[in-house]
Amino acid sequence: MTRQQVLDLYFMEARAKVIDLGAFIDRVECSAGADDFRMKAFRTALAELMKETPDKARRVLLSLSDPTTEPIPTATTKAACGAWPGAT
Repeated sequence: MTRQQVLDLYFMEARAKVIDLGAFIDRVECSAGADDFRMKAFRTALAELMKETPDKARRVLLSLSDPTTEPIPTATTKAACGAWPGAT
């Protein structure tokens, strides 16, 4: 596809997602308390999107992922949290 075709096909969907992200950030910033590791990882992921280099999706995923290769002995929560909290 040409760039124009990609924009014609996907722009409105991407626009809606960006608006949703803005609303999410507004809700977080208007809330009481401090950011935790998830918001820090989220902001790192957003910074990856702003770089004018290829493989944005891969770099965003890696910025939110656990880079370790050894399994942990037991789960510390009931479900995934969407970002790596860092070394414990």
